[in-house]
Amino acid sequence: MLLIGRILFAAIFIVGGIGHFANRKAMAGYAESMGVPAAGAGVLLSGAMILAGGIMVAAGIWGDIGAILLFAFLVPTTLLMHRFWKIDDPQMQQMDQVMFFKNVSLTGGAIVLFWAFNQLDLPLTVTNSLIDRI
Repeated sequence: MLLIGRILFAAIFIVGGIGHFANRKAMAGYAESMGVPAAGAGVLLSGAMILAGGIMVAAGIWGDIGAILLFAFLVPTTLLMHRFWKIDDPQMQQMDQVMFFKNVSLTGGAIVLFWAFNQLDLPLTVTNSLIDRI
């Protein structure tokens, strides 16, 4: 069950990472419109982070590092790209609020996975935790 959960959790990041590379110009344009500095480079960097992090979590290859990559992506992305409190249109505000709290929930999942990879001897992993138990 843990492996299935890891794969399902990671799927959104793996697909999203591929999308960052496949649609990088459109994504960079949107990020730029949201005021993200160096949006083109940011899209490539964030795409690499979530693709690598998703694969690492799903496969159990230094899953603790993968969870940190996902966390490091989610926090700034949530705060920069889903500022629902600044949107006037009620429908757009509601949609962005849902995306904001989806990311907050995924951030919580990344924290739990970091802890699990770091503190437990998880089955069905390729490597152990890279970071010593904290």
